[in-house]
Parts: sequence; structure tokens; C-alpha cells
Amino acid sequence: MSGDTFFFYAFSALALLGGLGTVLLRNAVHCALALMTSLLGVAGLYLLQGAEFLFAVQIVLYIGGIMVLFLFVIMLVNLDQASKLQQFGRQTPIALVVALAAVAAIFSMLSKSAVLLPASVSLTPLTGGNTETVANVLFTDYLLPFELVSILLLVAVVGSVMMAGKRTE
Repeated sequence: MSGDTFFFYAFSALALLGGLGTVLLRNAVHCALALMTSLLGVAGLYLLQGAEFLFAVQIVLYIGGIMVLFLFVIMLVNLDQASKLQQFGRQTPIALVVALAAVAAIFSMLSKSAVLLPASVSLTPLTGGNTETVANVLFTDYLLPFELVSILLLVAVVGSVMMAGKRTE
């Protein structure tokens, strides 16, 4: 087994075990730590694929920023009060139907013999570095969707600040 194969299996196991821990653990802090483990495994997979920019973004933004924010929120929420509330009442049958439909869709796509990539996808590496390639594609081909998402996020932040301001009054 080569080194790349070993690290692929190690990072994959880390991502899968972290995901399982996120779903199955009962303590919210432990779930957040398991999610951080899963995100670390995904970052390792990005690094193995030569996507250094996505690796750095995964570590700095998701593990460093978002997960610390999650941990702060978990610490601020009264977990004793929240654990006494009934959660997920009468949603199990709907969740099972949706999960079975998702599994059926995945197996349907995997059973097709044709390659699932669109014709416009190029598998040849572009010139320049990885970060330069991402920036060129993002700011040329996908400039309008990028700007629309940034406006949508700005509206969401302004709306949440306004709603938080109304609650404190």
C-alpha cells in the first residue's frame, strides 16, 4: 500500500467516524468536536487531491471560525432546559421515506455506466497555481452567481441583526 493510499483511507475514516459521532453522540459539545474531526478528515482529502486552497479554507474558515462559533453557542444555550423539550416528534416516518429516496437516487446514479460529468468539464489541469485557477474561474465564469450569493448573505446578516434588535427591545 502506497503512502497516498494509506492517507486516503486514514482521512476517509476520520471523516466518516467524525460524521457518525456528530449524529450519534448525545452531548452537544462532543457532537461539535466530532464534527470538527470530520471536517479535519475532509481537509486532509482536499490536500491529497492537490487542492491546497480548499484545504486552507477548510482549516481556517470551517474548523477555525465556524466551529468555534458553534462551541460558543452551545456553551451559551441552556442545555439542561433544551434536553427536557420533546424533539423530533412524529417525524421518524417522513425521515425514513426521505432517507430511502436519497439512497435510491444515489444507487440509481451509481448504476449508470456513463460518466456523470457534463461535457463542459475539463479534466486537464489549467495553467497557474490552484488558487489562481479558482480565482480566475470564480471571477470570470461565475461572477454573477458569486455576487448574487454575496448580496443574499448580506441581506441575511442585516435581517438577523434587525430581528435580534427587535427581541431585545
